[in-house]
Amino acid sequence: MTDLFETPASDADVEVFSTRVVAATLGAMEVLALHLGRTLGWYQALIDEGPLTSVELAHRTGTQERYAREWLEQQAVTGYLLVDDDTAAPTERRFHVAPGAVEVLTDADSPAHTAPLAGFAVAAGRRFDDFVEAYRHGGGVSWAQLGPDARSAQAAFNRPLFLHQLAQEIVPALPELHSRLLGSARVADIGSGEGWSTIGLARGFVSATFEGFDVDEPSVTAARRHASAHGVDDRVTFSTVDAADLRESRSGEFDVVMAYECVHDMPDPVGVLSAMREMVRDDGYVLVMDERAAETFAAPGDLTERLLYGFSILCCLPDGLSTPGGVGTGTVMRPSVLADYARAAGFSAVEILPVEHDFFRFYRLRL
Repeated sequence: MTDLFETPASDADVEVFSTRVVAATLGAMEVLALHLGRTLGWYQALIDEGPLTSVELAHRTGTQERYAREWLEQQAVTGYLLVDDDTAAPTERRFHVAPGAVEVLTDADSPAHTAPLAGFAVAAGRRFDDFVEAYRHGGGVSWAQLGPDARSAQAAFNRPLFLHQLAQEIVPALPELHSRLLGSARVADIGSGEGWSTIGLARGFVSATFEGFDVDEPSVTAARRHASAHGVDDRVTFSTVDAADLRESRSGEFDVVMAYECVHDMPDPVGVLSAMREMVRDDGYVLVMDERAAETFAAPGDLTERLLYGFSILCCLPDGLSTPGGVGTGTVMRPSVLADYARAAGFSAVEILPVEHDFFRFYRLRL
C-alpha cells in the first residue's frame, strides 16, 4: 500500500495549494472590510446618496476621510463598488455600489442578504485566544461570549426566511401543520433567538398564539422589541428560560412545538427534545429545522458542508461544549444523529419533510 505521506508533491500541487491559501486570506480580509462598511454605515450612505467622494462619505457618516478613501479604493478594486473616473484626483473620485450588491449588503428582507455572515467571522476573530485555550484544555466559548456580532448575524441571516418564506411557502407545503396553525393553536418556539421565526408565523397565522423560549437574555429582549414593531405582541410572548426546565411546568399545553436551527447548539439536546415531547399534546405536532448537512461524512465536501464545518469549529461546537457535560454536537448534525437524539427523548420516529431548501432540512418528530 502506498504511503501518501511519502508521495512527493508536484510543483503544480504546491502552487495550487499556495494559491488557495492566498485566496482564503484575501477572502478573510474582504469579509472584514465588508463588515466595516456595514458597521460604519458606508454602504447605506452610498446607496442612499451616492455616488460619493471620500470627503462626502466621511462627512455624512461622521468618519475619517483618509480611512474612508482607502476603504472606497479597496472596495472598488475588489469589485463591490464602482468608480466613475479612476483617473480623477483621489479625493475627487466618486464611488457607488455595484449592480446586484444592494440587496446582498443592505436589504434586510431579501433572501440574498448574506452580508450578515461577516459578523460571524468578526465575532470568532475576537475570541481566537479563547478558542485556542478551549481546544487545548477543554471547555468552550459560549454564545454569550461570542457577543452581539454573532447574535445579530444569526438573526439577520435567518430573518428573510422566517418573515417571508416560513408562513408563506414552507408551512403550506406541510398540510397537517398548516391546518393546525390556521386554527387557534398554541405554539411553542424553542430557542427562538431574536424572535423572527415566531413573529413570521404569528403574522401569517392570526388565530394562533405563540410563545418563544430562549436562554439568551439579549436575544429575548430584542425579540420582544421586534414583536412590538411588527404589531404581533398581543399574540406573541418571549421568555428567558432553558427549555429543558419546561418539561413539567408546561406539560401538554401546546398544539405545536418547534425548534429552528438550535438543536445542534444545545449541550443537552436529548433533554430539550424530551421536554418538547412533554410540552406538546398527545395529538400534537413537533417540528425541527436544522442545517442540511450531508447524510454521511465525505471529503472533500461541497460549499454547504465546508460552511457548516466553519461555523462548527468557530461557533457551534465551542458553544455546545461551554456547558459542563455538553455533548458537543456541532453544526454538522446529520439526520441520523437527530434521529438518535429523538429516540432517546421518547419519540417514535423522525420524518424528513418534503421541503426543498438549499441550507436547511425540516423534520417531523413523531410522538
